[in-house]
Amino acid sequence: MSRILDQRILVLVISFAASVQSTKILSKWKKCGDPECEKAMSRVQATTDYFGPDCRYLNFKTGEEIIVYSKLSRENENLWTGSKGKDFGYFPRDAVKVEEVLIGEEVEVLTKETDFLCLHEDKYNFE
Repeated sequence: MSRILDQRILVLVISFAASVQSTKILSKWKKCGDPECEKAMSRVQATTDYFGPDCRYLNFKTGEEIIVYSKLSRENENLWTGSKGKDFGYFPRDAVKVEEVLIGEEVEVLTKETDFLCLHEDKYNFE
């Protein structure tokens, strides 16, 4: 009985650690094309296949086109956010090449906690 209880506690600890990781704030700042981060900043093309570590990340294959809406800044400048069809998420900037810049100037704004939540079927997934 004690062994089963120990296994259940271990599963709970692992589940909790995974949920904390997938809601972790990746940066306090981001750069956008406008203060609301609604304007597309650029059009990029994937230079490599990418599969992200959790549901906040955008998965893609080499050659696919992605529209960039924001770029994390200051403490984590490697991640950009964008969309590919209906999918939206973070991806490393070194996995793409810029094909077309769509804005004249970037603005830096604070991120929100909701920037780092998973979005499934038009609903936020609060883990």
